Parts: sequence; C-alpha cells; structure tokens
Amino acid sequence: MIGTKSAPALEPFRNTDSKIASEIKGLLSSGNHEKARNRFEEIINTHQSRVTRIAYYYLRDPAEVDEAVQDAFLKAFVHLPTFRDELHFDLWLSRIAVNGCLDRLKAKTRRRRWILTDNDRIDELIYQERTHEPSAEQRLLASERRDQLLAAVERLPKRQRSIVILNQFEGYSTKEVANTLNIAEATVRVHLFRAIRSLRRLLRPLESDTAL
Repeated sequence: MIGTKSAPALEPFRNTDSKIASEIKGLLSSGNHEKARNRFEEIINTHQSRVTRIAYYYLRDPAEVDEAVQDAFLKAFVHLPTFRDELHFDLWLSRIAVNGCLDRLKAKTRRRRWILTDNDRIDELIYQERTHEPSAEQRLLASERRDQLLAAVERLPKRQRSIVILNQFEGYSTKEVANTLNIAEATVRVHLFRAIRSLRRLLRPLESDTAL
C-alpha cells in the first residue's frame, strides 16, 4: 500500500505515547492539572503536524484547520481519562480529529466546488519524494495536481474519504484504519477499493483534453 507505515517502526513511539497518556491520566485523577497540561504539551508537539495534515485534507481552509487542530487536542485532553490503553494513542487522537472535521463539514451550509483537470493515478499524486530540487514550474504543477486529487477526494462518500485520508495519505494500515473508525477491517478494504476506483474515474475525464 502506498505510504503505509510499518507497525514495528511505529511501536516505540506508540509505547512512549501510551506511557505519557497513562501518566497524564494519573495526574488528572490526582488533581494535578497543571503538571498534566505540561506533560500533554509533549503529545501536542509530537502529533501536531499529523493532526494538521488530517484537518487540511478535510477542510482545506487554514483558519478552519487551525481551529480544528486546537479543538482536537482540547477534546483529547478533556477526554483523556476515557482513553483505553489497548487502542494506540495516535489512532485514538486521529479518531477525534476525523470526527471533529466531519462535524465541521456537516455544519457548513454550502460546499465548495472543485474543477478536476488531471488524470494521474492516485499513487502518482500523493506527495512523492524527489531526489532533486524541483523547479518553480514543477512545484506549481505538483501543487495543482495535489489540489486536484484532494478535490476528488472531497467528492467521495464520507466513509470512503476518511479511509483514503488515513490509509493513503497518513499511511495507516487497513487494520489501524478499522480501529480508528471503529469498523471491520474487511469493510475498510472494500471501501478503499471502491474509493480508489472512484478517484480514477473522477480524474479520468480530462485525459482527452490533456492529450490535445
């Protein structure tokens, strides 16, 4: 799977997160809120970039993204006493971030419309690493292609969109996505297949235009 992170590589970080989360829970239960907040700053520093990326995939508006990230960490801190150690902290936090973004989208009275102008495959569009410094033209093209992909992702059904964001963009395995969204792994696989098929169909119409 494109961009999938291996479980062994994540495990040391997840163990550290779980230990910090358990310590914060203990501090909160003992009434030491100031020290708990200070320890929670470590979690914010570790996960802020990832939560920001997730929020941007959904919201695309910097102001809303900033608010969504703040809300996600605030909710995580407030609800930390309910965190279960058997669910990795990063998955639990991702669930909070995803649900918060979906709630924001539901509250919007109108949705932004996007124009699709590319036909590249999904795995050719998602943040490819380059071995050389791209030119200004290449950077502009990469930005346009990324926006086109995100626009197509925005047109997917809610569940498919969440699965694509977590699996293809953030590199979670299908099992981890299932845990984050609280659905069966088989359901994740089915929706992922349908989502990628839909994205290719959405990005295909202009193939003839680009060939002209």
